Amino acid sequence: MGLIVSREKSPLPYSLYSKLLLHLIVQYTENLIAYGDANVTANHSSTLEITTDSYLTLSGDCIVGISSNRSPSNFSNDFIIACQNKNAKIIAKLSAGSHEQHIVGHGHPDLTFKSTHSAVIRTSDYVDDRTIMINSDTAAKNLDRNIIRILQNKNKVHFHLTVL
Repeated sequence: MGLIVSREKSPLPYSLYSKLLLHLIVQYTENLIAYGDANVTANHSSTLEITTDSYLTLSGDCIVGISSNRSPSNFSNDFIIACQNKNAKIIAKLSAGSHEQHIVGHGHPDLTFKSTHSAVIRTSDYVDDRTIMINSDTAAKNLDRNIIRILQNKNKVHFHLTVL
């Protein structure tokens, strides 16, 4: 059974109809690669951060990845626009070694993705230039401790972000 689109019978202009249809089937993704550090503690209760900085101190208890290959300012316009929808659902798949964990949160119209330095996932609804997701179900302290042990050995961590 196929989908039939008729220009004459559609209540929407054909170009708008096709854009809406495409939006329903397209997922926008971004990928970041970072590295762990011996100072990864992942004890923060409301945020999780990935940074382009090449070092980590013990006070950075939300940081789980350093030396990231990308920052929010490098994300595609399509991804950013999709995340700026108040109904956007954002999923981050964090992978380290043979372990992975999914983090689910939401977009917001005020997300700017302007940071050239760090990407922050928040359990709250606070938004600044570093925020890439709000109302997340996971903060640094909620991460699988097997993943944290892998990161403390300076291993690679992959972040695969998908906006629905």
